[in-house]
Amino acid sequence: MSLLIATAIAATAPASGSGCPNVVTPKALVCRALEARQNGDAAAAAAAFEEAARTSPDKEPATARLWAAAGNMWIVFGEAAKAAADLDKALSLPGLDPKQRGEALLDRARAAEAQNDFATARARLGEAAASIGQDPFYWYFSASLAMREGDKAAAQTAIGKALALAPADPAILFEAGHVAHFAGDDVGARDYWQRALARDPAGPTGRAAKAALAMLPVPLTVKN
Repeated sequence: MSLLIATAIAATAPASGSGCPNVVTPKALVCRALEARQNGDAAAAAAAFEEAARTSPDKEPATARLWAAAGNMWIVFGEAAKAAADLDKALSLPGLDPKQRGEALLDRARAAEAQNDFATARARLGEAAASIGQDPFYWYFSASLAMREGDKAAAQTAIGKALALAPADPAILFEAGHVAHFAGDDVGARDYWQRALARDPAGPTGRAAKAALAMLPVPLTVKN
């Protein structure tokens, strides 16, 4: 979930440590959704965000944010079709400020990409550019999508912009390795994956980078 939307939603929940009220109200349901999210239960979080949205008036600004949060959690859980439906609902309602709308459009693009609907993914990504074009993850996803589209030049341009915005981010370095490998540059891929591993040696990105490095051909050594 985007930080902007998460912050706005968290402000409506009961204070930390107070527990979630055992009632069916938007505030109580948001509390349960945030609790499930914190516990890593994306499906329960999505369902609770959906229920909170259904019990809230469409004209309320928070309702669109709740649908967007539900969509994001369905992406995390791997339910792209459910994510797409919830994000379309969020985008059809008033209430999202420009950056929140941009984040929802990016998630909608992610849901479309997961459904192999690259045309919709690229269209939603294009709509998001005006408000979140300075977000490195925007360009990270654009590079990933370009590889799915088979567009080497677009992937290289996009990952270059992501690296310019966040040159030390291990996830972006890792994706830069994939772009280099996609473009046939195993030397570049090795460099990016080694840097990603160095930045996150014990974390998930570092472990993925280590696995990717293991699949590359052993570099040739030149003896004098």
